[in-house]
Amino acid sequence: MKLTKDVVLAALSNITLPNEGQNIVESGAIKNVQIFGTDVELDVEIKNPTLQYKKRVEVDCLKAIHEHAYKKSKVKVNLLINAPEKSNIIKGNEIPGVRNIVAVTSGKGGVGKSTIAANLAVGLADLGYKVGVIDADIYGPSMHIMFGLEGAVPEAIQIDGKSKIKPLASYGVKLLSIGFFAQSQQAVVWRGPMASKALNQLLWDTHWGELDYLIVDLPPGTGDIHLSLVQSIPLTGAVVVSTPQNIALADAKKGVNMFQMDSIAVPVLGMVENMSYFTPNELPDNKYYIFGEGGAKALAEQMGIDLLAEIPLVQSVREAADAGRPAVLQGATPIALKLLNLASSVVAAIEKRNVSLPPTSAVETTNKAGCSTK
Repeated sequence: MKLTKDVVLAALSNITLPNEGQNIVESGAIKNVQIFGTDVELDVEIKNPTLQYKKRVEVDCLKAIHEHAYKKSKVKVNLLINAPEKSNIIKGNEIPGVRNIVAVTSGKGGVGKSTIAANLAVGLADLGYKVGVIDADIYGPSMHIMFGLEGAVPEAIQIDGKSKIKPLASYGVKLLSIGFFAQSQQAVVWRGPMASKALNQLLWDTHWGELDYLIVDLPPGTGDIHLSLVQSIPLTGAVVVSTPQNIALADAKKGVNMFQMDSIAVPVLGMVENMSYFTPNELPDNKYYIFGEGGAKALAEQMGIDLLAEIPLVQSVREAADAGRPAVLQGATPIALKLLNLASSVVAAIEKRNVSLPPTSAVETTNKAGCSTK
């Protein structure tokens, strides 16, 4: 078979740049194709300048041409960077260097909120973004376990003459959790003001550096921590996690309503339906809807928000969390790809939100005496 430009473009149409809805040809990312016998040189325009992202694009192009055009072709990929100028989208009491802050929350416990938050963060890092996580689930921190950092203790560093906490890093994600500061068997028993103060320390006494996304894993429900968060910082948006079960959906609806209150007005980026269905290994074509079917999709449609993902009930997800290695790192397995697609969906939702809505501000509330607080 003769190697032509059309053959190369047809081969490249099998791949999609991370966070792009169209394949790499339809998106217009391929700016030039040159053929020299069996050798190919490509000019590819990308918006993400990170080393990890660039390497992924190069490898994807190489594999596509070898698998669908000519196996022995020498391929050179010239990457043209067209990254938008960075600016902090959040205003008001922003955390220096942090562009987007996303709260992950649930109406009730036991729906896998922290597991989703951990895999979302690692998925974003795998896509080439700079990511941090705050485990703000003050009463039941678990992120330090899911990231394989149980027993680790962050260090204090000096930044501009001030003592700051240096987050620990795992799988390309910066992490800070109250679990680092409490003994593993110790019950965290705090009244609301104490918990709120602890959250503020995690936010403001930490040197996060430059981050594209800061994921905040909130406690389940709607309470002091949630109010403290929206008062402390301007959230880019919230992701609500639920199972398809009616009782979980009823609580998830309360969570969505809280963020959509006029006095709070934090955009809800969408819902994630966790434990959507179960597929046994011996029956890969079967789906068993243990907790009900389509509940989160129906609720999302009812409330006018997006359904970001339907994540099945898979044993390896639980095993990966217990082992301290999030399941999104399991390569090309179906569950890892679903979790990676969730990260891409969240990126798309944030980009849409940042284009269509004005920058957020920290929430002002008014107490009964009429005094405004922030």
